[in-house]
Amino acid sequence: MMNTIKHKLAGLKSELAYRVALSNHAPNLPILEEKYARIVKTLRTEGACLTSLEELELASSDDLLRASEQYLATMTAPQLNGAGYKLPQIYTVTQIPEFSRWANEQRLINIIENYIGLPVAFQGVHLRKDFPNENQFGTSLWHKDSEDRRIIKAFVYLHDVETEHGPFEYVPRNLTKLYNLNYYKTYYQLWRSGYLGIEDKTLDSIIPKNAWKSCPGQAGTIVLADTKAILHHGTARSLERSALFCVYTANPPKNPQDCTQYWDDTFAKPKQIELAETIR
Repeated sequence: MMNTIKHKLAGLKSELAYRVALSNHAPNLPILEEKYARIVKTLRTEGACLTSLEELELASSDDLLRASEQYLATMTAPQLNGAGYKLPQIYTVTQIPEFSRWANEQRLINIIENYIGLPVAFQGVHLRKDFPNENQFGTSLWHKDSEDRRIIKAFVYLHDVETEHGPFEYVPRNLTKLYNLNYYKTYYQLWRSGYLGIEDKTLDSIIPKNAWKSCPGQAGTIVLADTKAILHHGTARSLERSALFCVYTANPPKNPQDCTQYWDDTFAKPKQIELAETIR
């Protein structure tokens, strides 16, 4: 009983310190151009926002795409898990300059800092290829992430992503906000699953499918999403999907132990290669 009380008091103290830090940092947030301020506003209301490499106009985008193309070409054939599903192939590429340089571009960091409300920590980036699968498993189940109180993940599509490629899909945050009955219903289902995720048919019984938001897009589309605030997943696919997953939290995050996968040896780290110039 005493340990429970101490744990709750420690949690309240942590949350109070977090709120004070948000208030103290607010005057120091970077000033954004109107078109980038709109991205932050959409994140606050929706929980996700679509933008693009073209709109962000980051200097290192060409190098990013060139590196992505050439490292994707080195990925091996998909492995099957015990249930016969094709597992995604994931490279941790945080250590490779072409990826980390783009992810730390000041304009992008400024947008994310305005949303998170505190100095930003870039946790890392995964280069990921997902394969055709009809059944839901892993990140194709509806879930929320746990690295921090606010998380931004930037999903960069490396080719045109249509319905058959399994685009990112989410539930707008107002449909599961605190004190909304859906909040408790969905958290109960997450708890029942051991926080592995919720199947489509279960979520549809709580939040109708016509309220879900799918995010298809052309190559270069970027989905910015607070993956702590919104239920999200990658949909079932009949064609491969390749994308970058860049991850940002406050510095420091609430749960640093959940961030190590973006730079440690959880996933393969490709050997750095000398990139050939792309002929256009």
